Amino acid sequence: MRGTTVMTAIGGLFLTAATAFAADFSDPTWPCIQRKVDRLSVGLMWPDPPAAAPDMSDDTAAAVDDLVARLSLRRIPVEDLAPRVEAFTEAHGTDRALLGHVFAEVFDRLARTRSEVVAGIEDYSLEQIALSERIDAARGEMDTQMAGDEPDFDRVDALEEQIDWDQRIYTDRQRSLTYVCETPVLLEKRLYSIAQMLEGAAD
Repeated sequence: MRGTTVMTAIGGLFLTAATAFAADFSDPTWPCIQRKVDRLSVGLMWPDPPAAAPDMSDDTAAAVDDLVARLSLRRIPVEDLAPRVEAFTEAHGTDRALLGHVFAEVFDRLARTRSEVVAGIEDYSLEQIALSERIDAARGEMDTQMAGDEPDFDRVDALEEQIDWDQRIYTDRQRSLTYVCETPVLLEKRLYSIAQMLEGAAD
């Protein structure tokens, strides 16, 4: 199959790049150890240049839509989709342009989902920063109250309760950070695996 060796080499570099770089801590919107990649490039995964959708019958177009929808469902393991791809190629052929179109459609869907996830991580990070600043400000106010001649103990109690609650929320969010940060990488891996599967089925 044309391009398999190139795809394998690119894939190795691509998947390694997703995890090998430390976080850029100068960017407060990115708390992950994985390198921040705002947008993916279809050219890194599919060796042929993008092309317009090929002419196809209504039956083939419907089959493409169904296959794209299934390949895009993250809850279905990629390996479980191999029979679907095989059934599609048996019914509609193995033309590279057709399978390239299938991949382009899947890429658009999952890349869009990934961009939404990245934006969510950025918002998540900013919320954590704001919460951390709120905790620090409350601690500073409590220290000031306690250092005074006549502390407002009601205020101190309220601040202590606020700090405890905010700290609990902050810690819970930090515990979920590993999973949140892995989501863009998992989407990249899925796209690459789908590209390999379709590439292997193409003429």
